Amino acid sequence: MSGAAFVLRARELTKKVSSPEGELTILDDVTFDVARGSTAAIVGPSGAGKSTLLALLAGLDEPSSGQVWLNGAELTALDEDGRASVRSREVGFVFQSFHLLPALTAVENVMLPLELSGSPNAATRAREALSDVGLEQRLRHYPRQLSGGEKQRVAIARAFVAGPSLLFADEPTGNLDNKTGARILNLLFDMNSAKGTTLVLVTHDLDAARRCDRLLELEGGRLVAGNVAAR
Repeated sequence: MSGAAFVLRARELTKKVSSPEGELTILDDVTFDVARGSTAAIVGPSGAGKSTLLALLAGLDEPSSGQVWLNGAELTALDEDGRASVRSREVGFVFQSFHLLPALTAVENVMLPLELSGSPNAATRAREALSDVGLEQRLRHYPRQLSGGEKQRVAIARAFVAGPSLLFADEPTGNLDNKTGARILNLLFDMNSAKGTTLVLVTHDLDAARRCDRLLELEGGRLVAGNVAAR
């Protein structure tokens, strides 16, 4: 399969940090590819390196060694501004804690990435994105006026509004009850399929992980399994 068939490629990613006890290896020689339009789950116990791996894949942190390609751009060959430029074009994020700005309404939160990148028709596109997630009646509500599930719907609308190639979802149901979390996962997978995006899901929820095309299991900083998920 050619490189163009992959939206994300990681090669021999290693991350080491200094500590009072000496050098610690957080990630050790991690290599995998994620096919365009597919879904992949990163799983493993706390401390396995999931969050560190996500930060490296998104260009939010730099590895001690190794390479990352995101939609053909080698993130590890770029400076901070270059990585930020690739992220703004190619990546959407959904976080456990929503990361909505409390002083902005729902529609203003969704408009924000479009405005920062100078994209046209930000307000119209943001309203359409909120309609896609069933919040057309909540455009002018502030985060404090929304339930947890509604906040995550706003976050999903914001993640998809700029048409990213890749969506990173970091424990997106971690702050939600089981019923609401299940609805949010359904929405996330449905939106990902409808938009033709590639989804990388970091989760402790094995049922959610099994919905993905592939499981990437970390243990002690090493990739111990990279199998097609059992359905």
